Amino acid sequence: MTSRRISRLLFAVLLAWFGTCLTGFAQWETKQINGRDYVNVEGMRKFYGFDSIKRSGREVILENKKVIMKLRPGAQECLMNGVKFVFSYKVEESGGKAWVSRIDLSKLVDPVLRPNYIGNAGDFRTVIIDPGHGGKDPGATNSLGTEANYNLKVAEELKKMLTERGYKVVMTRDSNRYLTLQERVNIANRINDNAIFISIHHNSGGRSSARGLETFTLSPIGVAHYGRGLNSSDYQARTGNSHDSANVALATAVHGSVSRRLGKNSLDRGIKRARFSVLTGVKHPSILIEVGFMTHPYEARLINNPTFRTAVVTGIAEAIGKYRFAVSKKPPVNP
Repeated sequence: MTSRRISRLLFAVLLAWFGTCLTGFAQWETKQINGRDYVNVEGMRKFYGFDSIKRSGREVILENKKVIMKLRPGAQECLMNGVKFVFSYKVEESGGKAWVSRIDLSKLVDPVLRPNYIGNAGDFRTVIIDPGHGGKDPGATNSLGTEANYNLKVAEELKKMLTERGYKVVMTRDSNRYLTLQERVNIANRINDNAIFISIHHNSGGRSSARGLETFTLSPIGVAHYGRGLNSSDYQARTGNSHDSANVALATAVHGSVSRRLGKNSLDRGIKRARFSVLTGVKHPSILIEVGFMTHPYEARLINNPTFRTAVVTGIAEAIGKYRFAVSKKPPVNP
């Protein structure tokens, strides 16, 4: 597919989608940069009630009593209350002003700052836990153990903690058995109650130097899988895209809570977008969390430590409660 045809397809898809967002953002200053719609950061200050917007070197900082948001023109990273998000597109500088892509505003910033505007997301008591890998697929391995085993240990401890808190918990696997990705999706989609889906993994790679926590949500329509360029399939709506806003809100709660629990024992690699099969196919709000790197010498020992594991589990359990509360609050009558 030619780049011109992809651009026309993207325009048609996003035009229909953005129609639902235009009312709230109609008064914002917008412009086209590199063929994409961008909004002036000053509009974010006004719309979301930030008390101030200031510069610190290259950094743009928006702040009020509840949120400190940091952006850097030329970079794709954004910090909100210390939690790192990886934007789909770089923050741009033009005319002495900072600009954020409209898709990042609508599909990331807005649901994070206004989770109570996400419809019917809080009405759940079922949590589906997916321990990645298993059986003939051990996942990442090191001298201390296998990823499949660590994933299951985290899942089992999380199930116990959530059950004690009154949640119904469904496990895609509860033993060292192999499941295809589609089988995991099928198990999750057999749950007709409102639910959330959390896939548990431990990372690998980076020539043993990579470390830290990262959390993935499904890429919205027109956004590539992290670390890869756009292709024509990225413009196809997937089952999981019906929960784009809830996905990001859930990832924010879990990633932030686990990161705080781990403290100096982890590095924040950010919340990212991807097209993993378990995210594209599941009909419930879904995330995939990579707890740490099996291939990093220090983190490998941490992952094998029950205290570290309990910190991860406690962080996830606390986050589920916070997420449920945040998306259950009713928006103001006159926003």
